[in-house]
Amino acid sequence: MNQDIPSKKVSEPSISRLILVSNRLPIQLAKKNGKVIVKQSDGGLVTALKSYFDQESVTDAFQEKIWVGAADFSEKRWLMLDQHNCDFKIEPLFIEPKIYNKYYNGFCNATIWPLFHYFPSYVIYDQDSFEKYEQANQLFAERLLKIIRPGDTIWIHDYQLFLVPGLVREKIPDVSIGFFLHIPFPSFEIFRLLHRPWKEKIIRGLLGADLIGFHTHEYVQHFLKSVRMVLGYDHQYRVIAFENRLVKADLFPIGVDFARFNQASERKAVIEAKESITKNLPDKKIIFSVDRLDYTKGVTHRLVGYELFLRLHPEWLEKVVFVLVVVPSRQIISKYNERRKLIEEEVGRLNGKYSTLSWQPIIYRYSQIDFDELCALYQCADVALITPLRDGMNLVAKEYVACSTQRGVLILSELAGAANELGEALQVNPLDAQEVAAALQQALTMPLSEQLHRLALMQKRLSTYDVASWVHDFLHQLTEVKTQQASEQRKYVTSSIRREIIQNFRRAQSRNLLLDYDGTLVPFARHPREAMPDKNLLKLLASLGSDSKTNLTIISGRDATILEEWFQDVPVNLVAEHGAAIKRVQQEWTQEKDIDQSWKRVLRPTLEMFVKRSPRSFIEEKNHTLAWHYRNVEPELGFTRSRELLDSLFHLVRNGQLQVIDGNKVIEIRVAGIDKGVAARKIIDETNSDFVLVVGDDKTDEDMFRSLADRALTIKVGPGHSVAQYSVLNQQDIIRLLYDFAE
Repeated sequence: MNQDIPSKKVSEPSISRLILVSNRLPIQLAKKNGKVIVKQSDGGLVTALKSYFDQESVTDAFQEKIWVGAADFSEKRWLMLDQHNCDFKIEPLFIEPKIYNKYYNGFCNATIWPLFHYFPSYVIYDQDSFEKYEQANQLFAERLLKIIRPGDTIWIHDYQLFLVPGLVREKIPDVSIGFFLHIPFPSFEIFRLLHRPWKEKIIRGLLGADLIGFHTHEYVQHFLKSVRMVLGYDHQYRVIAFENRLVKADLFPIGVDFARFNQASERKAVIEAKESITKNLPDKKIIFSVDRLDYTKGVTHRLVGYELFLRLHPEWLEKVVFVLVVVPSRQIISKYNERRKLIEEEVGRLNGKYSTLSWQPIIYRYSQIDFDELCALYQCADVALITPLRDGMNLVAKEYVACSTQRGVLILSELAGAANELGEALQVNPLDAQEVAAALQQALTMPLSEQLHRLALMQKRLSTYDVASWVHDFLHQLTEVKTQQASEQRKYVTSSIRREIIQNFRRAQSRNLLLDYDGTLVPFARHPREAMPDKNLLKLLASLGSDSKTNLTIISGRDATILEEWFQDVPVNLVAEHGAAIKRVQQEWTQEKDIDQSWKRVLRPTLEMFVKRSPRSFIEEKNHTLAWHYRNVEPELGFTRSRELLDSLFHLVRNGQLQVIDGNKVIEIRVAGIDKGVAARKIIDETNSDFVLVVGDDKTDEDMFRSLADRALTIKVGPGHSVAQYSVLNQQDIIRLLYDFAE
């Protein structure tokens, strides 16, 4: 599908604009008396961004703010819109209903939504819905490609648009793209339930962004593991080296407009609504919850916990009222209508069981609720009962804390993203009715002093990282990622750089050459033994090593025996097993002392199991290393098994002194603290060279590049991101450079 999007280049400088992209636009339209009426959309994102840009303290770094989103299929109505009074320039996208329905109500809300919220039994796997999801994402990308100018910042939001970053990146490689996910990112065991092509396209699409934001540390870790298991890319400090570009994943817990909610008690409409509530519910303790209609919110489980509380503590009968507000949502989807019916049946049953002529335990309302009435309920509530079964964040919990200036206790599900920040809340397992009932009793009997103390701690935290901080933090880190990308941009060895390297080599009075072997001096072979050096390579290395000014070292992961056999007649230092053993010219091998080998018998059975599961894979045992080779395994099977083995090994060695290396078609386990970087530094420190060159192609060589960054010229062989200063396309480029040295 991607080939339908025309290519586009961004090269000329321009003043930055912020282009926001989400499925929903920040406004909704209605027609009244022949005029178009504008209403702000509900939702945390719209509120967050509007609050941020409305703040006087914000220095607007953007010349223009544009919002791209899907609109209803009524283009004429949008053409009537006067945008002069809009906070954002609106770019509506009109998607045919037959595509939009399958995209939004199908793949988005019948597949991604239940799966990412840990309801796998609700998931519908429909290929046609995924294809419509691809089509809708492509339409978003095509619209962006028509809008984007040099210097623009693109901020894409939520699960409806997973593929858009990759589609845009493919056509505009240098554009700045951020992506934020507002729902949970599930564990890999859940994510892997998606069909293989679907999950691969989702991960690749997300990696088209420069910065990917999540609400919690847990979601970040789930995403990073899924990237490793699905595509094989690992991370360092949450930064993924993906196709010659750095991509960062980090947590940005979305906040609320704290000042707006905290000061709501001063609004006349809030005061009046509060007085009305107090008048209608005199001398009653109020438990309050408000949720959008959704099976993830756990409303029926909440009612079970409340019923158990009334049964265990009958002294609260006629003294407490549960005000339950459910906001309509996605009524076109059958699961949601079923959920509403279940809630209303449960409310009716409980009220029928416990009500008296003057009291009923639940006041139920199924409708929208405006800001003033919501704040009044927050302030009247003695307890907020917020217990979703799974929630990306849950801003209701934060709004309640911000509004509660005189009293209040928050009971919060430990499975909500907000639980990470609101540790002073009474956190419960929403599926445990006993725990919910006990928390209600604790909340209703909590001394006022303790209530205020808990609220003060949470309010301080929420006021420090409010919605404006969230927006600023994300956009600031996006800028930092782009700066880091530019500073670490790999440089290919051009003809002029090559000439300069050769000149510096020839001028030097003392030189150190440290060369990896497999993939650097020789191509990879089906079996390690088949990659032996030919006569031409041995002659070239002998020529270099014979020069009195040159200290030549081959630094490899291979074992000492095979290196000595191959290079016994060449004046070269040999480093075996990534530094576990070193043999200097005309000297004996020196080994790292007292290396414990007992770990091998513990891990070998795991490797043997993967050999059985992966035809033509094999184990190579060295003195200090175990390696599982899968170069000869059928590619897709080999990759899948390698990810499974990595995951198993990470858990096995987590608390041990071992290191797992994901190499080129090989996974190695070795003792931590022994690596090429340590060995290379040891060799360099023995001489005072004025020219040091380090060359390698694999992840293990990155240790050398980092260790000698201040002392050496470093070159990476082949594609892929590296901390090396330069790179060459292939192994033959290095051989040609060495021949130039030998001349």
